[in-house]
Amino acid sequence: MHISFPSCMPEYCARDLVLAFPAHVDDRSVQCAITAEALEDHFGARSLREDDLVQAFLAHRYQIEQAAKQLLEEVGAKPVLLHSGFFRFSA
Repeated sequence: MHISFPSCMPEYCARDLVLAFPAHVDDRSVQCAITAEALEDHFGARSLREDDLVQAFLAHRYQIEQAAKQLLEEVGAKPVLLHSGFFRFSA
């Protein structure tokens, strides 16, 4: 399984309080997302404001993408959502 992440900006979803970002698994596009709580708890986001969440994501993009890659390897080419608890127990 080949997993890569395009360098596009994440998309903010205010309803779900997540930042969504794409992954390419083999030749399929798969949606990944990280919760605002995870960005605050583990990546220094100052608030739930979109700008603060995006800034934290960009500053820690590699770590977040590696976490998404780990989950994608476990579940296959299915959407993944990174919660705060994932980082609490994987660090």
